[in-house]
Amino acid sequence: MRYLLIALWMLLGSVTCAMAQVSVGIGVNLPGVSIGINLPAYPELVLVPGYPVYYAPRLQANFFFYDGLYWVYQDDDWYASSWYNGPWGRVAPDGVPLFILRIPVRYYRQPPVYFRGWRPDAPPRWGEHWGGDWQQRRPGWDRWDRSVAPRPAPLPIYQRQYSGERYPRAVDQQQALRIQNYRYQPRETVVQQHLQQHSPAQSRPQRPPQSQPQPSPQQSQPQPQSRPQQSPPSAQPREHSGVRPAPRDSPRQQATPQPAQRNDRESDRGQAGNKGRDKGDQGDKRDRGDKGDKGDKGDKGDDRGRGREK
Repeated sequence: MRYLLIALWMLLGSVTCAMAQVSVGIGVNLPGVSIGINLPAYPELVLVPGYPVYYAPRLQANFFFYDGLYWVYQDDDWYASSWYNGPWGRVAPDGVPLFILRIPVRYYRQPPVYFRGWRPDAPPRWGEHWGGDWQQRRPGWDRWDRSVAPRPAPLPIYQRQYSGERYPRAVDQQQALRIQNYRYQPRETVVQQHLQQHSPAQSRPQRPPQSQPQPSPQQSQPQPQSRPQQSPPSAQPREHSGVRPAPRDSPRQQATPQPAQRNDRESDRGQAGNKGRDKGDQGDKRDRGDKGDKGDKGDKGDDRGRGREK
C-alpha cells in the first residue's frame, strides 16, 4: 500500500510538470503589472478563416497576432507587444483595432465568464459589456464587408530562434532585431503609436538638463601651462653692403644718426681726401717738371761752353 501511494504521488508530480510546460500563465514584464503569460518558446499560430488575424490554438490563453503585434485579452483588458513573450503594453478599449474586436467567440481559448450564452461564430458583445458610451464612440464596429478584408501581416518567424535564455529582454535589443529581420509596415494607427512608444529612443530615460557641466576630477586638476612657442628668428641681411638694419623700438637708437647717413658722410670725406691727394700729386709733378727743365737748361749751357773751347 505504501509503494502504491508513492507511485501515485510520482505520477501526479509528472502530470503537474507537463501541465506547467503546456499551460501559459501570460505573465507580463510591465512595472507593477502581471497578466500571467510566460511562453517558453514561439507559439503555434493559425489564421482565423476570413479574418486577417492569427490565434494560438494550443495555448490556454486569448492569444492573437494582428498587423505586426501580438494581442492578449486577459482580465478584461487588452495588451499588445511586438514580441511573443512581452514586455506588454495595455491598450484602452477605444484603441483596440476593429479586426481584433471582430474575432469570433470560439477562437478565445480562455473566454471570460460573461462570454457564456453568446454566439460562438459572432464577435463578443463589446457594446453590451463596455456600455453605451463606448458603443457611441465606436459605431459600426461589428459590421464590415468580408470580401474586402485586408491581407494578414506576415508572421515574424525570425523570433523562433529566440527562446528560453536567448529571449531578448531589453526593449532596445528587441527593436533592433525587429528592424533588422521584419520589414512589415503596420496599417493601424494604434500599432504605429505602440511601436514609436517602445522604440529605443523613447525607452531610454532622459537626463534632466544641467545648468552647468560639472568638471571631471581629471579636469579639475591644474594643468601645466604650455610655454608660448617662439617664432624662429628672421634671417638678418649680411653686411656686405656695409648697411645695417635700423633698430625698431629703442628711442635712444632712434636719436642717433642712421648707419646709412654715417656711410654717406664717410664717403664724402673719402672723396674730399682723394681730391686732396690728387692735387698733391699734381703739385709734385709740376715740381719735378720744373727741376727737369732747369737740368736741361744746364746741360745745354755745358754743350755751348765745350763748343767755344773747341
